[in-house]
Amino acid sequence: MKKLFILLAFVSVSVATMAQNEVPTKKYSVATNRFWDNFFVQGAFNWNAWYAGNGYEHGANLKPSPFKRFRSQPGFAIAVGKWATPGTGLRIKFQGLWGKQIRAYTMDATNPNREPGKPAIDRLNRYWILNGHAMFNLNNLIGGYNPERFFSVVPFAGGGIGRSMTFNYYAMNLSAGVMTLFRINRTVSAHAEIGWNRLECDIDGGYGFIGNRGWDSHTNNVYAELGLTIGLGKKDWDRVPDVDALNAMHRSEIDALNSQILDLTNDRDRLKKLLAEKPKEVVKTIDESVREFVNHPIHVFFNLAKTNVANPKDLVNVEGLAKYAITNNSKLLVKGYADSATGTPEINRRLSIARANTLKEELVKMGVPAGNIKTEDFGGVLYDTPIGNDKLSPLEYNRRASVQVMPTE
Repeated sequence: MKKLFILLAFVSVSVATMAQNEVPTKKYSVATNRFWDNFFVQGAFNWNAWYAGNGYEHGANLKPSPFKRFRSQPGFAIAVGKWATPGTGLRIKFQGLWGKQIRAYTMDATNPNREPGKPAIDRLNRYWILNGHAMFNLNNLIGGYNPERFFSVVPFAGGGIGRSMTFNYYAMNLSAGVMTLFRINRTVSAHAEIGWNRLECDIDGGYGFIGNRGWDSHTNNVYAELGLTIGLGKKDWDRVPDVDALNAMHRSEIDALNSQILDLTNDRDRLKKLLAEKPKEVVKTIDESVREFVNHPIHVFFNLAKTNVANPKDLVNVEGLAKYAITNNSKLLVKGYADSATGTPEINRRLSIARANTLKEELVKMGVPAGNIKTEDFGGVLYDTPIGNDKLSPLEYNRRASVQVMPTE
């Protein structure tokens, strides 16, 4: 009867271990990160064009192309920001440094009777603009957080202050645009951005006001830029467990376990009845079942290039086998393996030895005499995963150690 109860306990532990599933998570919810996580810095080069307000003074009737020499100049931008959530963030952006003061002259730049279409007279205007932007990652807001997403669209809007260093004027401004992010790796993304800064006319040394409301009433800076975005600190977000789905999964697992326990109880009662009626025959059947079960290898798994057990839950079944071995003074055989697809043969041989010794040490801690444990190492191997195992790849399956009862002579 002792062997029967050991078998039932061992099967119960195995069933509980097999019931472990991946925790379900919510699509649109993530855990809040620490303040210093999810920061980023940006650097970029841009091409910026100036469209001044104030009517006649700043170039009315001049060609609007942003590539005209009297309008455009190259520039650069740097920024630092933080994502508060996968879909929302803030940044501070500095951009400059070369612009144009645009004027179309006759004798008097502000003369309303001047001849239209006169050549533009442009003057270099060194400037800078400092903006604060609120950013919205539409892909994460609409499609849910995905750390492997290659392409994201990020509109932004905000405002700030600008300064003409040439004319020593300051100007308030509003800013808006769209940035697209292209993921290169976990840390670095390329970005392309188009934007519009709407500034007071002081930014290019203007004076007075002659213009309409809207576009003509202010000096406008439009730009297109290319650059890199580099993440700082923790760059991803932890998923929030779906409690309702988790509870439903646990309920189904509990129902399944209760059903299995009921089946085992019925089997136990049936075996007790048979044992009472035909003791010798039943004992022989139980002995064979126990022997077949405990002689089956039990595996524990390791991470790549590691010699400590990856998941302590793997040791639950090992402990059941250790109790059996202690009770019956059984000899145990421990085998160590590594995957042959990574590392050199010598490294894999050392890994297989160390993994076998790790499992032996765990068995000794559980009370199995060290003299009752034999170890073998097999170096790098490449076995397919057993049929029905859809959680481990062949490489992950080969990073293991196994233990089984040695057959009696």
